Amino acid sequence: MSKLYDILISLPAFIVGISILVAVHEFGHFWVARRLGIKTLRFSIGFGKVLWSRFGKDGTEYAISAIPLGGYVRMLDERDGNVSAEDLPRSFMRQPVWKRVAVLFAGPGLNFVFAIAMFWVLLVSGVPAAKPVIGEVAPQSIASTAGLQPNDEVTAVDGQPVNTQGDFIERLLSDLIDDGVVTLAIRRDGDDRTIQLNAVNRTRELTEPNALFKGLGFQFWRPSIPTVIGSVEPGSAAEKAGIKADDRILSVDGREVTDFASATALIRANANREVVFSVQRSGEQLAIKATVGSRVVDGQSVGFMGIGPKSGGTYPESMKTLQKESVLSALPLAVAVTWQKTKLMFKFLWHLVTGNVSGKSISGAIGIADVMGQVVQIGVLATLEALALISISIGALNLLPVPLLDGGQIVYQLAELLKGRPVSEKAQLWGQQVGIVLLGLLMIFALSNDIVQRMN
Repeated sequence: MSKLYDILISLPAFIVGISILVAVHEFGHFWVARRLGIKTLRFSIGFGKVLWSRFGKDGTEYAISAIPLGGYVRMLDERDGNVSAEDLPRSFMRQPVWKRVAVLFAGPGLNFVFAIAMFWVLLVSGVPAAKPVIGEVAPQSIASTAGLQPNDEVTAVDGQPVNTQGDFIERLLSDLIDDGVVTLAIRRDGDDRTIQLNAVNRTRELTEPNALFKGLGFQFWRPSIPTVIGSVEPGSAAEKAGIKADDRILSVDGREVTDFASATALIRANANREVVFSVQRSGEQLAIKATVGSRVVDGQSVGFMGIGPKSGGTYPESMKTLQKESVLSALPLAVAVTWQKTKLMFKFLWHLVTGNVSGKSISGAIGIADVMGQVVQIGVLATLEALALISISIGALNLLPVPLLDGGQIVYQLAELLKGRPVSEKAQLWGQQVGIVLLGLLMIFALSNDIVQRMN
C-alpha cells in the first residue's frame, strides 16, 4: 500500500476521529454548565479562525474553526471583560466552587462515559480475538530463562485471568512497570503451571516502541501466511526486479520458503545483495534476479523488497475466542474495562515522570493519525475500540494538574476552597505560562518521537 494512499486514509480519519472526541469532551463542559445555570457564549470545535457558526435559541454561538486539533466552550466570565449586572449571577466565577469543579470535570468525565459506551457496543456486538498462545521463544531470553515454551497458553497474569492477547498485553505491561517481575499462569499439554518473567531494571528499555516482545524474547503464535504476493510498492526493489502481485515465492537464493515469515527472514538477511527469487506465476516457474533494498530498523540495516502478502493466515477455532454479552451484562463489564484501562493510563503517566517508562512511548498527532488510518481499514469495531482508547487518553491527560488543562483549573478551585479566597491573578498568569511551556514541550517531544519512529 503506497504512502500516499496511507496519508489519504489517515488524515481524514484523524480529523474526523479527533473532532468527535473533542466534541464529546467540550459537550461535557457545556451540558453541565448549562444545567448549573452558567451562561455559555460559544461552543467551538477547533481553534483559530471561525469557518462556520450560528446562534442557537439559547444564545450560544455554535462554531467550527480552522484548526481541528481541539475545541473550547467559552463561558460568561468577568475576567474576560465587563459583564452586565443582570448577567453576573450566571458568570462562571460567581458560582460556588463545587459547581466550577463539576463543570471542569465534566469534559474528561464524558470522555470516560464515551469510552464505556464504545466498549458496551463492542461487547454486545461480540469481540473476536486470538487466545494468548505462545509461538516462537528466543534462546537465552527472559522468556526462555523463565521456562516459557512454544504452544504454552497464558491463562492468568499475577492472578488476574486473561482470555485474549489484548488482555495479556495489558496485564503484562501493568505488572511489568511496577517492579519488573511478572508471574504467569500457563497451560501446557493440559497441565497448569506457573512461571516468572524477571525483567528487573529493564522496564524503561521494554516500554520503548516495538521493544516489549523482542526484549522479553517471545512472540504470540501466528498462523502460517502463504508466500503469495498481494502488493508491490511502487519504486521498490521488487518492482524494479519485475516481481508482481500474485507471484508465489518458492525460494530465495536457493533456500526453500514455506511461509511469508521465512521469506521475509531471508530477505532481511540479504540487504543490498543480489539474490535469485524462484517464483511461480500463472503455472510457470521463473527465476528472477533482484538486488535487495534496505532500510533501518531498530538502528540496523535490514533487507527490504517492498512486498506484502496477499492474505493473512487463518486461525483455527481452537486459537480463537469470542466475548459476547447481553445488553444488560455488557454494561458493568464495559465500566470495568474502561476503569482498568484508565488506571493503566495513569500508571504509565506516573512511571513516565519517574523515569521507569520510556519517553519514546509517547505518540503525537502523526502516531494517532497512523492508528486511525489503520483501524478504519480493518472495520467498524476496530475503529470504535480505537476511539474508546483515545477518548480515555484525552480524559486522563486533561485531568493532570497542569495549568491550562482541566486538572490544573480544578486545582485552582480547590485551592480557593482551602484558602477562602481565589488564587491571585498573578499566580494564575504564571501558572498559565508554565502550562503553555509544558504542553509545548510535550507536543514537540511527541512529534519528534513520531518522526524518528517513521525515519527508522
